[in-house]
Amino acid sequence: MVAAEEDLTDKRRGRAMVLVALLLAAVNLRLAVTSVGPVLDEIRGGLGMSSTTAGLLTSVPVVCFAAVGFTAPRLARRFGASRVIIVGLLVLAAGLAVRPFAPGTALFLLLSLVALAGIAVVNVLLPSVVKDRFPDRVGATTGLYTVALNVGATTAAAATVPITSLAGDWRFGLAIWAAVAVLALPSWLPLAREPFTPATSEEIKTDSRVRVGRNPTAWALAVYFGMQSTSAYVIIGWLPQIYRDAGVSAEEAGILFAVTSFLGVPLGFGLSALAGRMRSQSWIAVGLGVFGLAGYGGLWWDPAAAPWLWAIFLGIVNTAFPLVLTLIALRGRTPGTVVRLSAFAQSVGYIMAIPGPFLVGALHDATDGWRAPLTLVLCLIVPQIIAGWFAGRDRQV
Repeated sequence: MVAAEEDLTDKRRGRAMVLVALLLAAVNLRLAVTSVGPVLDEIRGGLGMSSTTAGLLTSVPVVCFAAVGFTAPRLARRFGASRVIIVGLLVLAAGLAVRPFAPGTALFLLLSLVALAGIAVVNVLLPSVVKDRFPDRVGATTGLYTVALNVGATTAAAATVPITSLAGDWRFGLAIWAAVAVLALPSWLPLAREPFTPATSEEIKTDSRVRVGRNPTAWALAVYFGMQSTSAYVIIGWLPQIYRDAGVSAEEAGILFAVTSFLGVPLGFGLSALAGRMRSQSWIAVGLGVFGLAGYGGLWWDPAAAPWLWAIFLGIVNTAFPLVLTLIALRGRTPGTVVRLSAFAQSVGYIMAIPGPFLVGALHDATDGWRAPLTLVLCLIVPQIIAGWFAGRDRQV
C-alpha cells in the first residue's frame, strides 16, 4: 500500500515537472515575433532598413515556420522530442541574444531566421509531448500551454518598449528575451536524460509508415490551420488601422485590439479543455467560424457601429488556434504520429497563410478602402468552417 502511494506520488511529481517544462517552452514561442513590432522604427533607423525589408521582416516568421517545421519529425525520431526541444531552445536563445547586435540588415534577418528556426521545431513537437505525457488530459494541457504562449507574446509586445527606454537602446530591449529561453532549459534536462532507442521502437517504425500527406483528416487540419492563421495575421496586422480609418481614436483602437488578444487567454483554455472531453469537435469549429463571419461582417458593415462587439467576436474566432492544436494532438493515434501530423498541418497551413496579409494590403491599396479586403477574409472563413467540420470528426490518423 505504501509502495503504491509512493509510486502515485512520483507519477504526479513527474507529470508536474513535464507540465512546467511545457509551459516554460510555450512562453517562448512568440517572443522573437512580438518583440520586434514595438521597436520596428528604431530597428529601421539603427540598421538603415528600408520599408520593403521591414515588410519582409514581418513575413519571415510564417515562411520559417512552414519550411523548418517539416524537419522536426525526422529529428524527433532520431534523437527524441525532448532533446530536440532543448536544442531548439538553445538555438532560439542564441538567435535572440546575438540578433540585435548585428551590424547590418542582412545579418539581422539571418539571425532572425536562426531564432525562428528554434521556435518552429518546438512548435511542432510540443503537441506530441502532450499526447505522450498527458494522453488523458490532452485538451486541458493544450489549453494551458496556449495560455502560456499568449502570455509570453503579450508580455514581449508590452514590455519591449519600456525595457528599451530603461536601457536606452533598442538592442537591449530585444536581447533581454533570450534570458526567457535560457530559463526554460533546465526543466527539459531531466526529460532529455530519459532513455531513447529509436532503432528498436516499434511505435516509431509504425509511425514511419504513416502517409500523413495522403490522409483526408491531415489535410482538413492543414486547411483549418492555414485559414485560422490567415485570420489571425489579418487581425494582428490590420485591425487597429481598420478601426482608425473608421474614425475610432488611436487609443480606443489599441484597446480594442488588446481585447481580441486577451480574450483568447481564458477562452482558449476553456475551449481546449472542453474539446478534449468530446469525441467530435466539429460543431465547436463551426461555431467559431460563425463568430468570425459576424465579426468580419460587422467590420465590413461599419467598424465604428459596434466596435466592442466586433472585437469580442474576433477574439472568440481567434481561439481557433488552441482548438487546432488540440485537434492535432487528438487526431494522432500515437505521439510519433502526432509529431508527423503536427509538422504537416502547421507547415502546410503556414504556407497557405503566407499570401493572406499581403492580399489584404494590396486590395486596400487598390480600392482605398476596407470592404474588398474584408470580403476576401469573409470568403476565407467558409473553407475554415468546412475544414473545421472534417478535422473535428472522431477520426484518428
